[in-house]
Order: sequence, then structure tokens, then C-alpha cells
Amino acid sequence: MTFNDIFKSNFLENVTSVSVLDMAVALLLAFGLGMFIFLVYKKTYSGVMYSASFGTTLVALTMITTVVILAVTSNVVLSLGMVGALSIVRFRTAIKEPLDIAFLFWSIAVGIVLAAGMIPLAIIGSVIIGVILLVFVNRKASKNPYIVVVRCDGHDSESKAKSFLDTKAERCVVKSKTAQKGAVELNLEIRLKDDNTDFVNQLAEMEGVQSAVLVSYNGDYMA
Repeated sequence: MTFNDIFKSNFLENVTSVSVLDMAVALLLAFGLGMFIFLVYKKTYSGVMYSASFGTTLVALTMITTVVILAVTSNVVLSLGMVGALSIVRFRTAIKEPLDIAFLFWSIAVGIVLAAGMIPLAIIGSVIIGVILLVFVNRKASKNPYIVVVRCDGHDSESKAKSFLDTKAERCVVKSKTAQKGAVELNLEIRLKDDNTDFVNQLAEMEGVQSAVLVSYNGDYMA
């Protein structure tokens, strides 16, 4: 294909198919809503290691999706070619938190809706979704769960430790138990009656108990 053939295929018409004003407004709104999504993600993150790069990705993904959809809506032929090009892309990054998937789809959806010209839907929908996430994700349980790891030297000390924890906690459930010759390790989920954790010191001083560890627990137990 020569350079003249490119112009014969309405190349110049494609250049001006999307106005500069439309592009500027769409990208500015995409950046603003992307920052809003990023702030909601930062406020609702409850994992172990916060990833700032993932938050930046949410902003970039919103803007990139807007650019792609603007190009698709301006040319039907281009949209078919873009679908074919994007179909070969494979993402290998593992998503560690299930909630991260919701933020990714939220960013993509906002980019699509903005590029389609449905600005009120993008803004109002994002505000509603953000408020719902802030309310439900940040809601704390009335009694925070903890995991107590107890190492005992036998069955008798194990029974005493379990009975002691039953009196100090509102709820005490065995999550796992490891038994070796001369040693037993218990992992128990407990719900404290109050914020007093002095019972761990008393538990560690009991006869037959080698050690006692209290760990904050987010409710996701992995066997």
C-alpha cells in the first residue's frame, strides 16, 4: 500500500473523527473519576501489603479504556480490528484480593461509559459505588476475631488451656491441631469479651503450656 492509498482510504477523515474538545473533556473526567476510584481503593484496602502501583493502575486503566472506546466509537472498521488485536492479549498477574477485581472492572466500566458520552451515569454511578464500598468494606465486626496459638506438652495441658480460654472468651473454636511426640499445637479462633489481653500471660504461665501467641485475625482462615 502506497502513501496515496492511505489517503484514499479516508485516513484524514479518521484523524478528525473525534474532536479535540471531546478528547480533552473525556480524559479529564476519566482522570478525575480514576482518582476517585483510587482514593476509595486506598480507604477500603484491608490486605497485608498495600500496593501503590495498583492504585496508579486504576487511574491509568480508566483513562486508557476511555481512549480505546473513543477510537472504537468513531470508526466501525477500527473497532473490529481492535477487538482482534485485544483478543491476543493475556494477563498473567495474579489477583490476590477478590475485591481488587471489582476495582478493575469499575475502572474499565467508567472508561467505557465516559467514552460513550454517558457522563451523568459515570459520575453518579461511581459516587454510589464508592459510598457502598466505603460503608460495607470498612464496617467492623462488633467483636474482632483473634487467633490464639498454644503449644502444650500433652493432652492434660491441652484440655486445661482450652477450658481456660472458654472462660475468658465469648467464643472459642479450634481451627487446627498439630500433634507430635511430647508436643501439641492448637490454633483457636476466639472472640474477646473486652480489649483486655492479659489472659494470654496467664495462659503462658499455666503448667504444661510451653507458649501462647495472640494474633489479630481478619476472618479468612486458610487450612
